[in-house]
Amino acid sequence: MKKVYITRQIAEEALKLLRENANVTVHSGTLPPKKNEIIKNIRDAHGLVALLTDQIDAEIIDHGKQLTIIANVAVGYDNIDLEAATRKGIYVTNTPGVLDDATADLAFTILLAVARRIPEADSFVRSGQWKGWSPNLLLGSDLRDKTLGIIGLGRIGSEVAKRAKCFKMKIVYYQPQRDLEKETNIGVRYVSLEELLSISDFVSLHVPLTSETRSMISRRELNKMKKTAYLINTSRGQVVDEEALYEALTEGEIKGAALDVYDKEPISPDNPLLKLKNIVLTPHIGSATLETRTRMAVLAAENTVKALKNEIPSCIVNPQVLEHRKNKT
Repeated sequence: MKKVYITRQIAEEALKLLRENANVTVHSGTLPPKKNEIIKNIRDAHGLVALLTDQIDAEIIDHGKQLTIIANVAVGYDNIDLEAATRKGIYVTNTPGVLDDATADLAFTILLAVARRIPEADSFVRSGQWKGWSPNLLLGSDLRDKTLGIIGLGRIGSEVAKRAKCFKMKIVYYQPQRDLEKETNIGVRYVSLEELLSISDFVSLHVPLTSETRSMISRRELNKMKKTAYLINTSRGQVVDEEALYEALTEGEIKGAALDVYDKEPISPDNPLLKLKNIVLTPHIGSATLETRTRMAVLAAENTVKALKNEIPSCIVNPQVLEHRKNKT
Protein backbone atom coordinates (compact mmCIF):
# COMPACT_ATOMS: atom_id res chain seq x y z
CA MET A 1 0.00 0.00 0.00
CA LYS A 2 1.29 3.48 -0.86
CA LYS A 3 2.35 5.83 1.90
CA VAL A 4 1.13 9.33 2.78
CA TYR A 5 2.70 11.69 5.31
CA ILE A 6 0.57 14.44 6.88
CA THR A 7 2.31 17.32 8.65
CA ARG A 8 -0.47 17.96 11.18
CA GLN A 9 -3.61 16.40 12.58
CA ILE A 10 -6.49 17.14 10.18
CA ALA A 11 -10.22 16.41 10.14
CA GLU A 12 -11.19 12.81 10.81
CA GLU A 13 -13.22 12.60 7.60
CA ALA A 14 -10.09 13.36 5.60
CA LEU A 15 -7.97 10.92 7.61
CA LYS A 16 -10.55 8.17 7.07
CA LEU A 17 -10.47 8.68 3.30
CA LEU A 18 -6.68 8.61 3.23
CA ARG A 19 -6.41 5.55 5.49
CA GLU A 20 -8.76 3.64 3.22
CA ASN A 21 -6.34 4.18 0.36
CA ALA A 22 -2.87 4.46 1.89
CA ASN A 23 -0.59 3.79 4.82
CA VAL A 24 -0.85 7.10 6.68
CA THR A 25 1.62 8.73 9.07
CA VAL A 26 0.55 11.90 10.89
CA HIS A 27 2.81 14.34 12.72
CA SER A 28 1.52 14.33 16.30
CA GLY A 29 2.55 17.82 17.38
CA THR A 30 0.44 20.97 17.19
CA LEU A 31 3.38 22.96 15.83
CA PRO A 32 4.90 22.38 12.37
CA PRO A 33 7.32 19.43 12.09
CA LYS A 34 10.99 20.22 11.75
CA LYS A 35 12.55 20.02 8.32
CA ASN A 36 14.49 16.85 9.14
CA GLU A 37 11.30 15.16 10.31
CA ILE A 38 9.54 15.93 7.02
CA ILE A 39 12.52 14.62 5.07
CA LYS A 40 12.61 11.43 7.15
CA ASN A 41 8.92 10.73 6.58
CA ILE A 42 8.74 11.44 2.85
CA ARG A 43 11.73 9.36 1.76
CA ASP A 44 9.39 6.52 0.78
CA ALA A 45 6.10 8.46 0.69
CA HIS A 46 3.93 8.81 -2.40
CA GLY A 47 1.87 11.68 -1.02
CA LEU A 48 2.55 14.66 1.25
CA VAL A 49 -0.33 16.58 2.82
CA ALA A 50 1.08 19.91 4.02
CA LEU A 51 -0.11 23.12 5.62
CA LEU A 52 0.83 26.66 4.70
CA THR A 53 3.22 26.87 7.66
CA ASP A 54 5.31 24.02 6.23
CA GLN A 55 8.15 25.28 4.07
CA ILE A 56 8.45 22.59 1.40
CA ASP A 57 11.64 23.65 -0.36
CA ALA A 58 13.74 22.02 -3.08
CA GLU A 59 15.84 20.09 -0.56
CA ILE A 60 12.78 18.45 0.96
CA ILE A 61 11.32 17.71 -2.46
CA ASP A 62 14.56 16.10 -3.62
CA HIS A 63 14.29 13.58 -0.77
CA GLY A 64 10.77 12.57 -1.82
CA LYS A 65 11.93 10.10 -4.44
CA GLN A 66 8.48 8.56 -4.84
CA LEU A 67 6.34 11.62 -4.26
CA THR A 68 3.43 11.98 -6.65
CA ILE A 69 1.59 14.85 -4.97
CA ILE A 70 1.99 17.63 -2.44
CA ALA A 71 -1.52 18.55 -1.33
CA ASN A 72 -1.49 21.93 0.43
CA VAL A 73 -4.38 22.45 2.85
CA ALA A 74 -4.63 26.14 1.96
CA VAL A 75 -5.44 28.42 -0.94
CA GLY A 76 -1.99 29.98 -0.99
CA TYR A 77 1.00 27.89 -1.97
CA ASP A 78 3.93 30.27 -1.59
CA ASN A 79 5.31 27.81 1.01
CA ILE A 80 6.08 25.26 -1.72
CA ASP A 81 8.86 25.38 -4.30
CA LEU A 82 6.69 24.88 -7.39
CA GLU A 83 9.62 24.80 -9.79
CA ALA A 84 11.31 22.00 -7.87
CA ALA A 85 8.07 20.03 -7.63
CA THR A 86 7.33 20.42 -11.32
CA ARG A 87 10.84 19.39 -12.24
CA LYS A 88 10.27 16.15 -10.30
CA GLY A 89 6.86 15.58 -11.88
CA ILE A 90 5.02 16.14 -8.60
CA TYR A 91 1.50 17.56 -8.55
CA VAL A 92 0.98 20.51 -6.21
CA THR A 93 -2.64 21.18 -5.29
CA ASN A 94 -4.44 23.67 -3.08
CA THR A 95 -7.94 24.03 -1.61
CA PRO A 96 -9.65 26.99 -3.31
CA GLY A 97 -13.32 27.88 -2.99
CA VAL A 98 -14.11 25.99 0.20
CA LEU A 99 -12.78 28.69 2.53
CA ASP A 100 -14.07 31.81 0.79
CA ASP A 101 -17.02 32.47 3.10
CA ALA A 102 -15.14 31.80 6.33
CA THR A 103 -12.25 34.05 5.36
CA ALA A 104 -14.57 36.80 4.13
CA ASP A 105 -16.50 36.55 7.40
CA LEU A 106 -13.26 36.96 9.35
CA ALA A 107 -12.13 39.90 7.22
CA PHE A 108 -15.39 41.68 7.81
CA THR A 109 -15.40 40.74 11.48
CA ILE A 110 -12.04 42.35 12.17
CA LEU A 111 -13.03 45.33 10.00
CA LEU A 112 -16.03 45.84 12.28
CA ALA A 113 -13.95 45.17 15.37
CA VAL A 114 -11.42 47.90 14.61
CA ALA A 115 -14.07 50.35 13.37
CA ARG A 116 -16.15 49.94 16.53
CA ARG A 117 -13.14 49.48 18.83
CA ILE A 118 -14.41 46.14 20.14
CA PRO A 119 -11.14 44.89 21.71
CA GLU A 120 -10.71 48.22 23.50
CA ALA A 121 -14.30 48.10 24.73
CA ASP A 122 -13.92 44.52 25.95
CA SER A 123 -10.75 45.40 27.86
CA PHE A 124 -12.42 48.53 29.25
CA VAL A 125 -15.24 46.49 30.76
CA ARG A 126 -13.05 43.65 32.06
CA SER A 127 -10.57 46.00 33.73
CA GLY A 128 -13.31 47.73 35.74
CA GLN A 129 -12.86 51.12 34.08
CA TRP A 130 -16.52 51.38 33.02
CA LYS A 131 -18.20 53.68 35.53
CA GLY A 132 -21.28 54.60 33.51
CA TRP A 133 -22.65 55.57 30.11
CA SER A 134 -21.02 58.56 28.43
CA PRO A 135 -21.85 60.20 25.08
CA ASN A 136 -18.16 60.25 24.09
CA LEU A 137 -17.15 56.84 25.36
CA LEU A 138 -15.18 54.74 22.83
CA LEU A 139 -16.60 56.42 19.75
CA GLY A 140 -16.01 54.37 16.61
CA SER A 141 -16.75 54.74 12.92
CA ASP A 142 -19.92 54.07 10.91
CA LEU A 143 -19.82 51.79 7.89
CA ARG A 144 -22.89 53.11 6.09
CA ASP A 145 -21.98 55.32 3.10
CA LYS A 146 -18.26 54.74 3.73
CA THR A 147 -16.03 53.54 0.90
CA LEU A 148 -14.46 50.11 1.05
CA GLY A 149 -11.48 49.63 -1.24
CA ILE A 150 -10.78 46.01 -2.09
CA ILE A 151 -7.36 45.15 -3.48
CA GLY A 152 -7.86 41.84 -5.25
CA LEU A 153 -11.45 41.05 -6.28
CA GLY A 154 -10.99 37.28 -6.41
CA ARG A 155 -13.22 34.76 -4.69
CA ILE A 156 -12.63 36.05 -1.16
CA GLY A 157 -12.52 39.71 -2.15
CA SER A 158 -15.84 39.28 -3.95
CA GLU A 159 -17.43 37.76 -0.86
CA VAL A 160 -16.18 40.65 1.26
CA ALA A 161 -17.75 43.05 -1.26
CA LYS A 162 -21.11 41.25 -0.95
CA ARG A 163 -21.00 41.61 2.82
CA ALA A 164 -20.14 45.28 2.54
CA LYS A 165 -23.20 45.77 0.34
CA CYS A 166 -25.37 44.65 3.25
CA PHE A 167 -23.87 47.46 5.32
CA LYS A 168 -24.68 49.97 2.61
CA MET A 169 -21.04 50.72 1.84
CA LYS A 170 -19.68 52.07 -1.43
CA ILE A 171 -17.19 49.64 -2.97
CA VAL A 172 -14.24 50.22 -5.26
CA TYR A 173 -11.62 47.70 -6.25
CA TYR A 174 -8.24 47.40 -7.87
CA GLN A 175 -6.39 44.52 -9.49
CA PRO A 176 -4.21 44.29 -12.59
CA GLN A 177 -7.12 43.08 -14.76
CA ARG A 178 -10.63 44.54 -14.62
CA ASP A 179 -13.54 42.17 -14.07
CA LEU A 180 -16.51 43.70 -15.89
CA GLU A 181 -18.81 40.82 -14.98
CA LYS A 182 -18.25 41.28 -11.26
CA GLU A 183 -18.56 45.04 -11.60
CA THR A 184 -22.07 44.48 -12.91
CA ASN A 185 -23.11 41.54 -10.74
CA ILE A 186 -21.79 42.82 -7.42
CA GLY A 187 -21.99 46.54 -8.05
CA VAL A 188 -18.39 47.63 -7.61
CA ARG A 189 -16.32 50.27 -9.38
CA TYR A 190 -12.83 49.80 -10.80
CA VAL A 191 -10.22 52.43 -9.92
CA SER A 192 -6.45 52.71 -9.99
CA LEU A 193 -4.52 51.66 -6.89
CA GLU A 194 -3.63 55.26 -6.12
CA GLU A 195 -7.25 56.40 -6.34
CA LEU A 196 -8.41 53.48 -4.21
CA LEU A 197 -5.95 54.38 -1.48
CA SER A 198 -6.87 58.06 -1.55
CA ILE A 199 -10.67 57.68 -1.44
CA SER A 200 -11.24 54.58 0.69
CA ASP A 201 -12.28 54.67 4.33
CA PHE A 202 -11.37 50.99 4.63
CA VAL A 203 -8.77 49.16 2.52
CA SER A 204 -8.99 45.36 2.52
CA LEU A 205 -6.24 43.20 1.02
CA HIS A 206 -7.03 39.96 -0.83
CA VAL A 207 -4.01 39.16 -2.98
CA PRO A 208 -1.63 36.19 -3.18
CA LEU A 209 1.98 36.63 -2.16
CA THR A 210 4.09 37.15 -5.27
CA SER A 211 7.13 39.21 -6.18
CA GLU A 212 4.71 41.94 -7.30
CA THR A 213 2.61 41.98 -4.13
CA ARG A 214 5.41 41.66 -1.55
CA SER A 215 5.43 44.92 0.47
CA MET A 216 2.89 46.42 -1.92
CA ILE A 217 1.54 48.40 1.04
CA SER A 218 4.49 50.34 2.38
CA ARG A 219 5.20 53.89 3.50
CA ARG A 220 4.34 55.42 0.13
CA GLU A 221 0.95 53.70 -0.09
CA LEU A 222 0.05 54.33 3.56
CA ASN A 223 0.79 58.02 3.11
CA LYS A 224 -1.76 58.15 0.30
CA MET A 225 -4.55 56.84 2.56
CA LYS A 226 -6.92 59.07 4.49
CA LYS A 227 -5.90 59.87 8.05
CA THR A 228 -9.30 58.47 9.05
CA ALA A 229 -8.84 55.21 7.09
CA TYR A 230 -8.32 51.64 8.26
CA LEU A 231 -6.20 48.89 6.70
CA ILE A 232 -7.42 45.27 6.82
CA ASN A 233 -5.17 42.35 5.87
CA THR A 234 -6.29 38.72 5.73
CA SER A 235 -4.16 37.72 2.73
CA ARG A 236 -0.45 37.30 3.49
CA GLY A 237 1.59 39.20 6.04
CA GLN A 238 4.43 40.03 3.68
CA VAL A 239 2.08 42.09 1.54
CA VAL A 240 2.33 44.84 4.18
CA ASP A 241 5.52 46.52 5.36
CA GLU A 242 4.96 46.19 9.13
CA GLU A 243 7.54 48.82 10.06
CA ALA A 244 5.84 51.34 7.80
CA LEU A 245 2.43 50.34 9.20
CA TYR A 246 3.63 50.87 12.77
CA GLU A 247 4.86 54.35 11.87
CA ALA A 248 1.59 55.18 10.10
CA LEU A 249 -0.46 54.06 13.12
CA THR A 250 1.66 55.89 15.68
CA GLU A 251 2.03 59.08 13.64
CA GLY A 252 -1.65 59.33 12.74
CA GLU A 253 -1.21 58.71 9.03
CA ILE A 254 -4.09 56.23 9.22
CA LYS A 255 -6.64 55.69 11.98
CA GLY A 256 -6.36 51.96 12.54
CA ALA A 257 -5.62 48.50 11.19
CA ALA A 258 -6.72 44.90 11.58
CA LEU A 259 -4.39 42.01 10.76
CA ASP A 260 -4.87 38.26 10.64
CA VAL A 261 -1.51 37.61 8.97
CA TYR A 262 2.03 38.79 9.67
CA ASP A 263 5.47 39.08 8.13
CA LYS A 264 6.70 36.38 10.52
CA GLU A 265 4.33 33.90 12.13
CA PRO A 266 3.79 33.52 14.96
CA ILE A 267 4.22 37.22 15.61
CA SER A 268 7.22 38.02 17.79
CA PRO A 269 6.42 39.03 21.40
CA ASP A 270 8.53 42.16 20.92
CA ASN A 271 6.74 43.26 17.75
CA PRO A 272 5.82 46.93 18.42
CA LEU A 273 2.40 46.46 16.83
CA LEU A 274 1.37 44.53 19.95
CA LYS A 275 1.59 47.70 22.02
CA LEU A 276 -0.88 49.71 19.93
CA LYS A 277 -4.54 50.16 20.80
CA ASN A 278 -5.66 51.14 17.31
CA ILE A 279 -4.99 47.73 15.79
CA VAL A 280 -6.87 44.42 15.99
CA LEU A 281 -4.70 41.30 15.81
CA THR A 282 -5.86 37.72 15.26
CA PRO A 283 -3.67 34.58 14.87
CA HIS A 284 -4.17 33.67 11.18
CA ILE A 285 -7.66 32.25 11.68
CA GLY A 286 -9.28 33.30 8.40
CA SER A 287 -10.47 29.77 7.59
CA ALA A 288 -10.74 28.63 11.21
CA THR A 289 -14.20 27.18 11.41
CA LEU A 290 -14.86 23.50 11.98
CA GLU A 291 -16.87 23.19 8.78
CA THR A 292 -14.37 25.01 6.58
CA ARG A 293 -11.25 23.29 7.89
CA THR A 294 -13.01 19.96 7.39
CA ARG A 295 -13.88 20.79 3.78
CA MET A 296 -10.31 21.91 3.13
CA ALA A 297 -8.83 18.72 4.55
CA VAL A 298 -11.26 16.51 2.65
CA LEU A 299 -10.47 18.27 -0.63
CA ALA A 300 -6.74 17.80 -0.03
CA ALA A 301 -7.37 14.13 0.80
CA GLU A 302 -9.45 13.63 -2.35
CA ASN A 303 -6.69 15.15 -4.48
CA THR A 304 -4.11 12.92 -2.81
CA VAL A 305 -6.13 9.77 -3.38
CA LYS A 306 -6.58 10.64 -7.06
CA ALA A 307 -2.84 11.06 -7.49
CA LEU A 308 -2.17 7.77 -5.70
CA LYS A 309 -4.51 6.08 -8.18
CA ASN A 310 -2.65 7.65 -11.11
CA GLU A 311 -5.59 9.96 -11.79
CA ILE A 312 -5.24 13.70 -12.37
CA PRO A 313 -6.21 15.59 -9.20
CA SER A 314 -8.20 18.81 -9.18
CA CYS A 315 -6.89 22.20 -8.03
CA ILE A 316 -3.43 21.76 -9.60
CA VAL A 317 -1.38 24.95 -9.14
CA ASN A 318 1.56 23.82 -11.28
CA PRO A 319 -0.22 22.79 -14.51
CA GLN A 320 3.14 22.53 -16.30
CA VAL A 321 3.57 19.25 -14.43
CA LEU A 322 1.02 17.62 -16.73
CA GLU A 323 3.28 18.02 -19.74
CA HIS A 324 6.27 16.95 -17.70
CA ARG A 325 4.56 13.76 -16.56
CA LYS A 326 3.33 13.10 -20.10
CA ASN A 327 6.87 13.32 -21.43
CA LYS A 328 8.12 10.96 -18.74
CA THR A 329 5.62 8.31 -19.79
